[in-house]
This record gives sequence, C-alpha cells and structure tokens, in this order.
Amino acid sequence: MDNSSREHDLVLYGATGFVGRLIAGYVAEHAPTGMRVGLAGRSRSKLEAVRSQLPVAAHGWALIEADSEDADSIAALAAGTRVLLTTVGPYTKHGLPVVDACARAGTHYADLAGEVSFVREAIDRYDALARTSGARIVHSCGYDSVPSDLAVLLLHQAAEADGAGGLVEVQLVATAKGGISGGTLESMRGQLDAMRSSTALRSLAADPYALSPDRTREPTTQQPPDAGPVRRSDDGTWTAPFIMAAVNTRTVRRSNALQGWAYGRSLQYGEVMGVARGPAGAVIARAMALGLRAFTGAMAFPPTRGVLDRCLPAPGSGPSTRTQRAGWFHSQVTARTENGHRYQAIAAGPGDPGYAATAVMAGETALALALDGDRLPTAKGSLTPATALGNVLMQRLRAAGHTYQVTKLA
Repeated sequence: MDNSSREHDLVLYGATGFVGRLIAGYVAEHAPTGMRVGLAGRSRSKLEAVRSQLPVAAHGWALIEADSEDADSIAALAAGTRVLLTTVGPYTKHGLPVVDACARAGTHYADLAGEVSFVREAIDRYDALARTSGARIVHSCGYDSVPSDLAVLLLHQAAEADGAGGLVEVQLVATAKGGISGGTLESMRGQLDAMRSSTALRSLAADPYALSPDRTREPTTQQPPDAGPVRRSDDGTWTAPFIMAAVNTRTVRRSNALQGWAYGRSLQYGEVMGVARGPAGAVIARAMALGLRAFTGAMAFPPTRGVLDRCLPAPGSGPSTRTQRAGWFHSQVTARTENGHRYQAIAAGPGDPGYAATAVMAGETALALALDGDRLPTAKGSLTPATALGNVLMQRLRAAGHTYQVTKLA
C-alpha cells in the first residue's frame, strides 16, 4: 500500500509513559531535519508537557490524542502515519487494537513487547493481513529481543560466509547493570495472571517454538530449558537463569523459521545470566536463581503480590537518570556449527538495558522503518528485528555506540 502521502513519517504512541519519554528524547536528537514526527497518547496536556521538555527540534511535532479503547482514534492514528512505534502496555491488554489498525492501514509497526502470548495472538490474527497490506509488524524491539536476535543473525552470517555449516549449539550469556520500571512489573503481573487462569497459555509458555510461523514443520530438536540449573561455564563463570530467556529464545527461533531455518534445523539456542567466577560466583548464582523463583512465585500469589506492590515501582515510574547512565549490557553468544567450527558474537552497549539502551534500540528501529525502506529486507507481515531490519538496524546501532561483532574461535 502506498503511504507516501501520509501526514506523518513516524508517530510515537505512549509518549507520556516512562519509556515513551526516553524514546521521544532519543528520536528528537537523531531524527533528520524535516522528518514529520508525532507524539500520541490519551492526554493532550500531558503530551504538551513532554514535548516542551524535548530539544527545540521537536517543538513543532504534532500532538495526537488516541486511546487503544477507542477503535476509531487508533484507526485514524495508524492511517495518518507511515510508521507507528507503541510503548503502551501491557500489550496483552492494550496492544492488539494497535496491531489491527496498522495491519489494515499498511503502516509499519514496532513495539517493546516481551509478552509471548500477545505476540502469538498478534501473529495468528494479523500476519496474513499485514502481508497483504505491506505492513511490517515488528515485535520486541528493545533489550528484549534486539541483542539476542541480531547476535545470532551475525553468527549465522559468519558461519555461512565460511562454509562452516549450520548453527548447532548456541548459548547467550547475559550480564547487565540496570533498574526496573513500574510498566515492566505491570506487564509481568498481567502475564502471570493470564497463565494462572488458562491451561492453554501455560502450555504456550512452555513451548520452545511458541512463536513459530508453522509449528507442524518445526524440528524435534530438544531446546535448553528457559530456567535451567545453576552451572559453571567453560571459562569458570557461574550462570543462573535469565528472566528474559523465555521471550528472547522464541524470537530467535522464529527468526530462524521465517528464513527457512537458514540458521540450521538442528539449532539449539539457550540463554543464561552470567554472574561471577570462583566460589563466590557459585553462591551468588544459586542465590539469584532462588531469588528469581521466589519473586516470580510471590508475584503470582495475590496476597504476597500486595506486599511487594507497596515497595516496587508504580506504573509510569522507573530508574533515575543517574541509574540509567550508569547501566550497561553485555551479551556474549558462543556457537558451534555442524562442521565443528566455533564462533563468538558480542552484543553490548552503554546505558540501563531496559530503558536508556532500549530507547536507542527502539528509536533506531523506528528511524530505520521510516527512512531505510529501500535497504530493508523485503519481508512483510509479523516479523522479528532480525527478519524485518537485520543488518540495517545493526549498522544503525553500531553508529549509535553499541557493539555488534563476531569472531571465529576455531
């Protein structure tokens, strides 16, 4: 669908939220002169307050009132822009009407969803429609799951260029420093509530190929558990379960399947959190694993959740600017190929991973969708960062100060 005559090149929906404000600030600093950007949300006065705090270049941006519970306002929002980036979550509660409107209008869409059940439903409902309209629907464009998805793409490209065979055993070890926002916790609450009341959603959450484009064609390759045991890696680092593995691994496996299992039909992909070396590392890793299970259990049980809610960040709040600036992320991904070769990819960057660094990833995703259409992969429909944006996004993130590199080890 031709959308060249639309009023806006990019609209940021949810611009008054914690992450939305960060992304708006990033886009204001990096959008080219003349780019037509809009800020959207339910309250015009709050949008005006956000815009007033942005760099001068953003003071002429349009303000658009829209509410995901008002279908007409969301339809008009999607129809008026070439690209829409939404941070309005939890996505299971607020996201589907936005995907619907973009798929129907042929509007490219991006979000920060870490909710597997939402992404699955969006695929089932709107993939075919988006492919017909020409829309790229790109989920998980922040810390979940851009570093994972692009790092494995990088490994595949290196192995393919060397004729080393498909990827067989791939593991990401994540280390990071950062905080947490009320919006992330609200999303977690919603997912836990939904799974508690639905056997089907619990089964979906347990399926390693939950986001497959065709579940019947997936290989029988056994995948690593999302919350496996504490282990000591080859380099002596102790590892614990990584809370984001459940969405990241399924995103990577979807990327593989969408490309005809180009990474390899025997791909085994898992993610863990790197802790520390030596005896202290073992103690900390075990404590983190127990803590994660205890926290998840407490959040799933209403009485204990009520106690936690009194001391956790409320929706709309998040880490301080100082915490965001002091944060960082580093993902080390090692791979063995069918021919026995070994590679290592690094995806890393400055800033709190869920907020400052995510603002960079999401902002560059939106700018790539709006400005780089002739260089992007041709695929349309429900996509992943790797299949929708691939090397273009990787190049943009490198230019923004993030690291994406690959080394052949053996």
